[in-house]
Amino acid sequence: MATHSVISREDLICPRCTDIYCFPVLLHCGHNVCKVCLQQFWEWKGCQECPVCQAVSVPKRPPINLALKIAADQYHMEKMSQDRCRFHEEKLSVYCQNDEEPICLVCQMSKQHKIHECCPLDEAAKQKKVQNRKLDHIMLLTKKATVTLQRQADENNRTIREEFQKLHTFLFEEEDSRLQVLAQEVEVKVKVMSLKLEFIEKQMKTLASVIRDAERRLKGDDLSFLVVRTNTRNFSSSKFLIVAFKCLVFTLHYPAHGSLNNPPVPITLDPNTAQANLELSEELSCVRYSSQRMLPDNPERCTGGVCVLGAGGFVSGKHSWTVDVSRGKDWYIGVVRESIQRKGAMSLKPSDGVWIIGGIIGGVLWAQTSPRTRLECKQKPERVTVELDYDKGKVAFINAVDSKTIFVFKDKFTERIFPYFSTGIHDEGSGSFPLTICSQTVTVAISDK
Repeated sequence: MATHSVISREDLICPRCTDIYCFPVLLHCGHNVCKVCLQQFWEWKGCQECPVCQAVSVPKRPPINLALKIAADQYHMEKMSQDRCRFHEEKLSVYCQNDEEPICLVCQMSKQHKIHECCPLDEAAKQKKVQNRKLDHIMLLTKKATVTLQRQADENNRTIREEFQKLHTFLFEEEDSRLQVLAQEVEVKVKVMSLKLEFIEKQMKTLASVIRDAERRLKGDDLSFLVVRTNTRNFSSSKFLIVAFKCLVFTLHYPAHGSLNNPPVPITLDPNTAQANLELSEELSCVRYSSQRMLPDNPERCTGGVCVLGAGGFVSGKHSWTVDVSRGKDWYIGVVRESIQRKGAMSLKPSDGVWIIGGIIGGVLWAQTSPRTRLECKQKPERVTVELDYDKGKVAFINAVDSKTIFVFKDKFTERIFPYFSTGIHDEGSGSFPLTICSQTVTVAISDK
């Protein structure tokens, strides 16, 4: 076995008959030839020469190559064992398709293979070769497909990276641009606020002087006070003097005629809450529908409805303001809570924190209850006063011309309440329909007592 392990099949083939050696003899030149083949060749040739290299051998009988003979015999035995059935020692001539193995004729007739599909070995070999060629073709196609997929994956990977790199660059540029716009807006607003603060400080100094002079005059006789009041009438018509008189009356408890238990509170519009189609007056007391403008979409801005809120808001007490709606069309006024839905569709129901009236069309006024309430009015109201009693949860709408109550909402307020103003939507070229907050006046009367 050790000898056969180092000798290949090619070494066991006779150069004369091209078959496995049968009694190989070793010539003087070193070549091996079957003994029968060598004798036939010498008889035909007429001399003792090597069939391979034509070298003339010595006139002796060549010896048998024993190692080569043993290897050839072992090869014959192994080949015979491979070609024979291990159960019946018969030649393997049939192929079982079910068990996929070669069998002999006796095996084919046996109980184990009797019902199996069988065919001759050469036919099975042809089928297997065809299948192997198909498998090789499939493997080749699979390899090509794998290479193609890998190439496509590399291209897609590169494309994705390039696209996202462009997107990252765009986002960084957009971020820088928006930060610059924000910085510019902050700078402008800070400058405006600084100017306003300077103006307010000047007015406060002037008011402080007026208050000191008024206090001094109040301690004197009535005639002197009235003379001073007449001389300062023009200045006392300003908002700041109104505030000064309010403070003066309530801090000094000066006796005065008239109802001052529920003093009016100045209401201004908050431009940071205005929808893009609304235009506010410079003093922030009038709003009208206009062409759409580019405004920053800050969190407090209302984009779900054509509306604007009042500045500041209220968390307690009684407050009132009057709105001139004489030139308005399809308007709504009232109050809303701070947490209303400002983006997207805005709900106009008390359950969602909205207490408003308006929408006057054809002489019919509506209160936005759930469902909404129809309010009959013989004449279109020109000015409507909104009275808010936060602590009692009450919002009343009063016709300022005849002091008749139009409608009253009753609810419970748990957060900051803001005044609400909506001009409605108007077609271009149909004219302007503004809503104006009426100015408040304070009258100080001197008691005869």
